[in-house]
This record gives sequence, C-alpha cells and structure tokens, in this order.
Amino acid sequence: MPPGHDQDSYLRELTYEGARRRFHGGVNAQVRAQLEKELDLISRLKFSGYFLIVWSLVKYACDSDILVQGRGSAANSAVCYSLGITHADPIAGKLLFERFLSEGRNSWPDIDLDLPSGDRREQVIQELYRRYAPYGAAMTANVITYRGRSAMREMGKVLNLPEDVMGRFSDLYANGDFPHTLQLKDQIRQAGLPMDHPRLVAMVRLYHQVYGLPRHLGQHSGGMVLCTKGLDSIVPLEPATMPGRVVVQWDKDDCEDLGIIKVDLLGLGMMAVLQDSLTLCKARGREGPYGLHEIPKDDPATYEMMQKADTIGVFQIESRAQMATLPRLKPECFYDLVIEVAIIRPGPIVGNMVHPYIRRRQGREKIDFIHAEFEDILQRTLGVPLFQEQLLRMAMVIAGFSGGEAEELRRAMSFHRSEERMHKVMDKLRAAMEERGVAQEVQEKITACISSFALYGFPESHAISFAILANASVWLKAHRAVEFYAGLLNNQPMGFYSTSTLVRDAKQHGLRIRPACVVVSDVLCTVEDDQTLRLGLNQFRGLSRGSQERIIAERAVRPWRDLDDFLRRSGLDKKERRVLAKAGALNQLGLHRRSALWQVELARQEEDLFTPREVQQEMPLFPMNAMERLNADYQTQRLTTGPHPMAHHRVRLPHLWPACELANGRHGQRIFVGGLVICRQRPGTAKGTCSSAWKMRPALPMLLCPLPPLKPTVS
Repeated sequence: MPPGHDQDSYLRELTYEGARRRFHGGVNAQVRAQLEKELDLISRLKFSGYFLIVWSLVKYACDSDILVQGRGSAANSAVCYSLGITHADPIAGKLLFERFLSEGRNSWPDIDLDLPSGDRREQVIQELYRRYAPYGAAMTANVITYRGRSAMREMGKVLNLPEDVMGRFSDLYANGDFPHTLQLKDQIRQAGLPMDHPRLVAMVRLYHQVYGLPRHLGQHSGGMVLCTKGLDSIVPLEPATMPGRVVVQWDKDDCEDLGIIKVDLLGLGMMAVLQDSLTLCKARGREGPYGLHEIPKDDPATYEMMQKADTIGVFQIESRAQMATLPRLKPECFYDLVIEVAIIRPGPIVGNMVHPYIRRRQGREKIDFIHAEFEDILQRTLGVPLFQEQLLRMAMVIAGFSGGEAEELRRAMSFHRSEERMHKVMDKLRAAMEERGVAQEVQEKITACISSFALYGFPESHAISFAILANASVWLKAHRAVEFYAGLLNNQPMGFYSTSTLVRDAKQHGLRIRPACVVVSDVLCTVEDDQTLRLGLNQFRGLSRGSQERIIAERAVRPWRDLDDFLRRSGLDKKERRVLAKAGALNQLGLHRRSALWQVELARQEEDLFTPREVQQEMPLFPMNAMERLNADYQTQRLTTGPHPMAHHRVRLPHLWPACELANGRHGQRIFVGGLVICRQRPGTAKGTCSSAWKMRPALPMLLCPLPPLKPTVS
C-alpha cells in the first residue's frame, strides 16, 4: 500500500478516482450511494485486498497494451466498473449487486478476466508467477473424471473388447460427452457389439460403476491461486507440462471451499481478434477508436448488419440459431443485443421463453408481468424472465428475501445443484409468499418459472459482457472490415466457420483476397490497402512455422531472383516445396503451378556438391485448368481465392436456384438448391440425423430438398 493508506482507504481512493472518469456525468448522488454501499460491504467482508489484486492485474494488462475485460457477476459491481475491471455500467444497466456480493458470504468474490488467447494471456500469467515467486502462485487443477468415451474405452480394454467397436462408439458422440441423444444400449448396438455378446452385461455394469470417478488431474484453463508465500506448505505443487507453469493438486472447487484466493485468467479467441484488429487500425493510421470500451454501442450500421443476420465471424451471434432469430428480433439498441445473446440459450429455450418474447416484441401477444410488483423488474424483457438476476429480484420483492437468501437461491439453481437443496429453497420461497398473502396462481407461475430456469440460468451480467464483445466485433466488420478479417484469419481455428467460409464472406463484403505468395506474403495475413487482404504463409497445410519464418528471414536479406535461388536459400524439404508449387505460391517467380512442380522435382540440393547441375529441360506438362487449380487450392489450403466451387457447376445444373434469387420464390413453392456443406449441427436429432448448414447469403428463406446425385469434385 502507498504511505498513509491501508487496503480499504486505497481501494476507496482508486474507486472514486475511476468513477469520476468512467461514469457519464461524474459521481452523482445515485453513483455515490451505490459506491458507498459496495465499499462498506467489501470492507466488512475484508475483501479489499482481493479487489486491489485484480485491479493491479488489469492495470498491468492495460499498461502492456493487452485487451482485458472482467466478465461474470463482477459486471454487477459499480466498484469493478470504476476500477476498469469491467466495461458494463451496472447503474445504467440496473444490475443487481447482490448477485455478485452479499452479506454472509464466506468465499471470495468470483472475478473472471477475459484476455486475448495466446502469448498475451501467457504474459499476464507469467507476471503473476513473477510477482508471487517462488511459491506464491500456481494454476488450479481439474479433476478429470471418467465420462462416456473414456469409461467405455478403458472398460472395453479390461474386457478385451475389439478396438474398432470402441472407436465406433466414440464416433457416435457429437461434441463433449453428449451423443446424438441415443440411449446407451442403442449406442453400443450401433457401434457393432451384439446384444447377445457374453461380456455385454459386465460391460454395461462396469461402465456405470466407473462413470464419474476421478481418472487423473489436468490443468485448469485459467484459474490461478495466490498467496503471499509458502503455498507449497498448504498444498502439494507440481510442474506443469507447459514450461514455466506450476500446478496445485487441488481442483478449483476445493480451493474455493478452503478459502484460497483464486483469479480466473481466461483466454478468449475473439479478444485476440479484437486486439489484432484494433492494433492494425492504429498502425495503419485509421481513425479511432482503439480501445474496447471506446467502440460505440449505438452505431446504426452495426445494427443494420445484425438485422440482416450478416454475422458470420462475429462473437456469439454467428450460430445458425442466432442468425435465424436476428431478422425476427431486429435489435435496435445495445440492450436488444444483450437479449439476443441471452435468449438463444438452453434455459430460455427449455423454459419456452423464446417465442413468447418474440411475439410480444412484434406486438402479436399481450405483455404479462405475472404480478404487478414485477413490472419494473420484467419491463425491459417484456414480462419474460430471461436472466438469473430477474429471478433473484422477483424473490426479493415477492417473498422478502434478503441478499443472502437470494444468493442461496442462486446457488441452489447452479449447475451443481442437488434436488434436496433446490426443494429446501423452493419450500422456503413458497412459505414466504404464503405468509405475504401472494395468490396461489401467482405462486405457481413463479415457482414454475424458477424450476424451468434453474439448470440453465444465464446471468444478465454475462450477457452484457458478451454483448460488448459482440457489438465490437460487428462494428469492426461494418467499419474496419479488412482489419477485422485479417485478425479473424490470423486467429483460426475459432467459432463456427472455417477459413474458407470466412474468405468467401470477406469477398461478399467487397474485399479483394489475394493468395499467399513467397514473394510478398508474411507469415500472417496482412492488409495491403483498405479493400485488399493478402493471405499469409500460415494458410498452407504441410509448411511448418519454422519454414515460414525462414522464408521471410531469407527474403528480408535479399529478394528472390528466381525459383532456383528460392529453392537453394529457403532450405525447404521436397514435400514443402511441392505444397508451395501446387498452391501457386511460386507463380510470381515466373512459373505456373505445373512448371513449378516440374522444376521442384528436378531441383539440385545445395549441399549436394557432386551432383552436376541438371540441364534445363523443356516442361512437357500443360498448365492446370480451373477445376484442377480449385482442387489444388483445397488440398493445400482448404480454401480458394478464386470463384466459388459452385460456379463451375452452374451451367450443368440449371434447375438449382442461386442464392441471390431465393427472395423471389413464392410461398410454398418447392425449390432445389445446391452448395457446399460448411458445418453440421451438433448434437443431432433424436434419431441421430445430423443437419447441415449451407453457405448462402444470410436472412434469405430457403428449403433444402434432395438433389440429383452429383459427383463430388472438391475434397
């Protein structure tokens, strides 16, 4: 602490200093009252030091030009907003502070920091290790338990079941541990194990016995525990597989139960995209903003793009379900975007809240606030409770719950809830409503609402934090498209869509995408002008990062004179040379693709002193045609900068409707469309069917019907 300060006084000084800068209109009476309420509670709970630790981390990130944003329930706190930890104004957003911190809390607050994934996040992690060295900081562990795949595979080994059967069983899973809604025995049968197999009964018994048991310790994605010194005297420490990291042998829940301070430093791909895009804008002299919180939240072009569902590549609202909802919801302001982020979630979907909200927004259904006292709470969501905070406020208003009791309700609704705990809290809620004379009909609506929302409740503070990133990504796509796509391509894989789809989408937005070339390309994708993007050498499959950097380094020493000069100085092996030749990356050295492939095969190795130089031979191969170039592009890069693959088939498929004409179809008309499958919806349907997404212009009606059999021409 600075001289003359203790933790409480220093936190108060920093908070008011930040509040005068961050709140529009300065520290008015409402802001001051909220800050005093929060600071008083933080002081009584002795949490001031924790807030100062997180503030110092955020300050370090900002001083190091690293984007950072606090996410989670911390967005409900005016103190966190004043300190620059979060970017969501909790007073303007009418957020519930008790969702973050309340009386009687016996565990540390939960503040998650989103950082750009990759080296920048690692820089912040290493700074923590440096500050608390040698034994004051470590990553928390994850207890990896037996789940569907691992339980079946390892119990299958115990019973000596065929490896190919276990492999097919695993392949029936979609993402994570969820199969295509198949029952276990149906899944085993589809994997190829007969129902009368003599070891099947033992297999199923062992599977259920081992499911959920600990298997090994893994490293948590970003949780770090901190202490002044001597962490090794409290919990065993072990070096992680990754160099420069240390791991405690307890998981994050154990650390929380034991009262150990934990900070979550989470890597987010979109934060890296935003960081790279804004850095490119600044380097190219583009007009600001250059900071995440400086990007406007009321830009008309941004919302116009959302209303058209033109959201491929942006944060959170790029899924097919989101793109189907956006033209119906038609967000017009920032809070509409908050609702859009939150509404396509399991909670609102399972609780049947999506369609009522849309109908009310379109004026086709009357708004119902359940109870007159809930009007202020549910007004912004048209009477539909979408957020955890709303349910907690409803309990505080209708049942007189205190902040601590509301927190107890929230914990009962958490993912790790127990039925017993849930029933206990619900009984307490009903008793309180009964005592206050609440009508039985209203009680039933409230309890049904909470029960359906319990398992998948999405906090409003999370939605606002995500909406800030979603708004920033759409704004960049609308106003700084070339920098945004460069940042997006340089941080793949991430999101729903492949690089090929992103390149195609960039071309639809008027950008010129130039292919990767050894003469001008960098390792990463680069911006050539406001409308032109040059692909980087990192797009090639089969070209190592070391080889990419060596090409750039040698070219910086002296430009390539010709192909022979490139082959001698680049130090590539024959396989890598073939990749570059086949992809057309050597074309600017005076050769087309087939001639380059021919010369690569004839090339003499520089270190081979005894082999005479080959006599120049006439190249007997014809140049590749359009289809061959297309195939070569997909084989070497999984994308093409040339025409869309369907352009080569349009002439012989006149019965297929182009995407640009779909809006002219009549209602109920059967049409045929054709295209490339770019992603598949997971998990599948109840019968295991996996639906596919087709690359078309967004927000246009389409009906996918069986096509005549086509010979695949693109791998």
